[in-house]
Amino acid sequence: MAIFDHFDFLAPIYETFIPARGPDALVALAGLPVHGALLDAGGGTGRVAQFLRDKAGNVIVADLSRKMLAEASQKEGLRLVNSHTEGLPFSDGAFERIIMIDALHHVIDQRHTLTELWRVLAPGGRLVVEEPDLRTFGVKLLALAEKLALMRSHFLAPTQIAALLDFPDARVRIEASSFNAWVVADKAAGRL
Repeated sequence: MAIFDHFDFLAPIYETFIPARGPDALVALAGLPVHGALLDAGGGTGRVAQFLRDKAGNVIVADLSRKMLAEASQKEGLRLVNSHTEGLPFSDGAFERIIMIDALHHVIDQRHTLTELWRVLAPGGRLVVEEPDLRTFGVKLLALAEKLALMRSHFLAPTQIAALLDFPDARVRIEASSFNAWVVADKAAGRL
């Protein structure tokens, strides 16, 4: 079963098991609101993006699973794009903010995904990658469970994610809580 097939199956019940939560921490980390566009890469059902509609000029959810996007279509104010994160159909520098919440461990090529996200991030923009923190015991169990479910997930520690953002125009920092970690990368202004 391919990765996106799992999500096609889970789409109708996804938010029952992984409910939407208030975006206060994410709003602060992403430096919202902004006037430009925001991309929720791997945004699935729009469970996070739905809270950011009034925080950016345009909110776009890109996901590979059509069934996850069908669920997102029930939320007003989101633009939906069916796409791999490794090959986004957007021009260079199209987004002032990009978020990727709990999705990097599901992509096929993490380095290529982050390179692609960096390409579509505008100069002066910010990328926030939120992932379960592999340094914690609970996340190690989650990673094992996803492997047993044949999801082909590949979890990275926050420092490994930060190392993949080794672009010359990137300023990267890591924030962590008890379960999640955020890798925040600011793109220097004036470079596209």
